[in-house]
Amino acid sequence: MPFYRYKCEDCGEETEAFQKMSDEPLTICPGCGGHLKKLLNSVGVVFKGGGYYSTDSKKSSTADSSKKPSPSTSKSE
Repeated sequence: MPFYRYKCEDCGEETEAFQKMSDEPLTICPGCGGHLKKLLNSVGVVFKGGGYYSTDSKKSSTADSSKKPSPSTSKSE
């Protein structure tokens, strides 16, 4: 069950409530009895696996071109 944050539009007090996702949102401020508004919370995201970080990307083309072998001048018969 997540925590939800609410802010009273009358007194400005912020409240947290531990509720089920299916529960109705709170509407009455416990401090002054005013109207509560639900606030948006930031969500923590964890990326697992490869390809999400700059260190996982392909090497740059300048690094690849410096490792190319030079053409051979001797001919094999």
